[in-house]
Amino acid sequence: MVSFTKDQIADIIRKVGDGTSPEALESAVKNVLAKLQSEGLSAPASQGGKLDASSYPLGIKRKDLVKSATGLGLDDITIEKVIAGDIQFDDIKTRPETLAYQNEIAKSVNRPNLANNLARAGEMTRIPDARLLEMYNFLRPYRATKQEMISMAEELEEKYQAPACAKLVREAADVYEKNNRLKGDR
Repeated sequence: MVSFTKDQIADIIRKVGDGTSPEALESAVKNVLAKLQSEGLSAPASQGGKLDASSYPLGIKRKDLVKSATGLGLDDITIEKVIAGDIQFDDIKTRPETLAYQNEIAKSVNRPNLANNLARAGEMTRIPDARLLEMYNFLRPYRATKQEMISMAEELEEKYQAPACAKLVREAADVYEKNNRLKGDR
């Protein structure tokens, strides 16, 4: 497993935050990638069939599968383009397909909880950010009635085609009801 010291990580984060030149930041990132490659993590994955642990991490072993929400590949997103303002927020958002690939890998290594989380994350990519934040705040204890939570689950299923997220919201509504965490329970 590749590991970095806290100092190495802090150095990269500091360089991002302090306006360090693109060249210095690029050098730091290249050092990280060189370390990954030196530990044998850059071998290409099988080109056919299902994804499994041999395809992980996708960003190195199956870079061809990793695209942003706007269709940019990893190599299309550079420090220079970010600094120049050519990369927008949507250019770095993940695609549901990428999360589905990660889900497939998680299933292949018998990590069902991680696979379920990745499935829900893939569904959430279809929900506008502002609505997602509203839903998040609404799901905090004492913020919604059970019926409001059920209505949210229906919205997730019908409007956003997010059945796994809807199931989780329904489960939360039942748990909140059982534990007196619904709006008006205080």
